[in-house]
Amino acid sequence: MLRVARVMMAVVLLSGLLAHAGEAPIPTFVDVESAGPDYQVQGEYIGYRLAGGVRTIIAAQVVATGNGSFYALVQNGGLPGAGWDGQPPAVVKGATQDGVTTLRGSGAAGYTLSIRDGVMTGRGPQGDELELKRVERRSPTLGAKPPAGAVVLFDGTSAEEWIGGHIELGNALAAGTRSRRSFRNFTAHIEFMTPFVPTATGEARGNSGVYLQDRYEIQIVDSFGAERMWMGTCGAIYGQKLPDVNMCLPPLVWQTFDFEFETAQFDEQTGQKIRNAIVTVRHNGVVIHNRVEIKDRTGGGRREGPSGGPLQLQGHGNPVFFRNIWVVEK
Repeated sequence: MLRVARVMMAVVLLSGLLAHAGEAPIPTFVDVESAGPDYQVQGEYIGYRLAGGVRTIIAAQVVATGNGSFYALVQNGGLPGAGWDGQPPAVVKGATQDGVTTLRGSGAAGYTLSIRDGVMTGRGPQGDELELKRVERRSPTLGAKPPAGAVVLFDGTSAEEWIGGHIELGNALAAGTRSRRSFRNFTAHIEFMTPFVPTATGEARGNSGVYLQDRYEIQIVDSFGAERMWMGTCGAIYGQKLPDVNMCLPPLVWQTFDFEFETAQFDEQTGQKIRNAIVTVRHNGVVIHNRVEIKDRTGGGRREGPSGGPLQLQGHGNPVFFRNIWVVEK
């Protein structure tokens, strides 16, 4: 049964996010307006490093950890998927006081950085001058229009294509539903948004996932600026393969998955699998899995077989939302 609801409260208190029974609920924000001052500091910064009269590009991802505390990953060359040289970033930590966020590290990460009004300034380990400005990246496939012949599963107006689907935030599909239609070989486009849960860690920061054929989960979680990737990083083939790069944007920002999927093949006589399913995934326009074979169903997925299957937008009790979902069958 279709249930349409407009979420009016900005802070959702989720008992499912409690670390231990009896603890206070973890505040979870679902809109920018009420996310607080820490959200305005968190984000991506890009600018330059000046050393010996030479300017080079430098970037930082600043992550809020709650109550005015932050850490940042300082990266040479640019942001992930946009110039980063792939070398391990420097990690600096700090907090906001009197309207200024100060971050410091030691050794090779010996940066001293200050953030005020969206501008980061400071010095690097060798005393080089830094100046970076906060930027808001947008996926190049955001708002992609369904091509001719596409099956439109959700356009913001109706959840009838989804079993138990319901609309929240006015025009977004809530996590925790499966498509009524099944698919075998296809191209698919899905947009999603994770909540802002600054005091949580790991998969407690807005956990969900897209199950292809209800078998193979591509993870969704707020792993923006994670110090390391794990098998539950956003974009991972859950439990099987890390994404090639962590392309997760900050929470409360609409992100995209674009899939190219080829179903597993089975011998008609014996019923034995003769070829694994193959997937290419673009996360925010960047390839994070290139024709990767999926060895078997992922955790919670239904058993592999020759038939197709629906898309599942996994529900974990977290306010994760979806929009602009369409599929082109091959």
